[in-house]
Amino acid sequence: MDWGLVLVLLLMGAAGGFAAGLLGIGGGMLLVPFITIIFTARQFAPELVVHMAIATSLATILFTSLSSVRAHHLHGAVLWPVAARLAPGIVLGAWLGPWLAQQMDTATLALCFAGFVAFSATQMLRNARPRPGRELPGTPGMLGAGAVIGVLAGLVGAGGGFISVPFMGWCNVKLHNAVATSAALGFPIALAGTLSNIWFGWGDPRLPAHSLGYIYLPALLVIAVASVAMAPLGARAAHRMPVAKLKKIFALVLYALAVYMLWKGLH
Repeated sequence: MDWGLVLVLLLMGAAGGFAAGLLGIGGGMLLVPFITIIFTARQFAPELVVHMAIATSLATILFTSLSSVRAHHLHGAVLWPVAARLAPGIVLGAWLGPWLAQQMDTATLALCFAGFVAFSATQMLRNARPRPGRELPGTPGMLGAGAVIGVLAGLVGAGGGFISVPFMGWCNVKLHNAVATSAALGFPIALAGTLSNIWFGWGDPRLPAHSLGYIYLPALLVIAVASVAMAPLGARAAHRMPVAKLKKIFALVLYALAVYMLWKGLH
């Protein structure tokens, strides 16, 4: 067993779990670039490296989201009716996201990831004030919004917070509630996306040993242990920090990761 690799994965999982609790992003946005680096170094099939990083990251959110949302729920911050209205569209979209990813080569997928992340960071930094009186849409609108969130989350291996948090903020939902509700949405996104990645990756002869579809199980298990432990700490920190600082942290982290994935896609 490569204990150096285990240590790196534990540190990644801890950082991803803390980010999931702090920012409601499921940790996926933080994990995908680093998992890509590790899988590249281990000489996995180049055409599958980003696909496997995204699938493995998404699977970790199954565990992280439960730990994170429990902590947010104890603070009374999760808007469960909002989560319930978004969930049906999210499940459908999260199943389709990995299928769309399968149609892309590694470079295109990396560039898409970079673009989505940079867009989300920009939206957070703009600090545009939503129009007073704007509210969340009705059932059809929430179904459509959930589907878009699910597709993008399944496509880039994230918990959907990079879209759902700005969306809820645009509809005048307070940031701490948006982060907490986004954490609750991470589980249905991860469940549908993980099953999809198993289905579409099943039997691919290019996959390394110990893979379940596009998911690399050793990395999943180690990251999940650390992320579950750290997610509650991130959630507690989120409720102690001012909104402006939370937005800046969110944006700066996303910009840094977008730059790396842009470089990966271009090279």
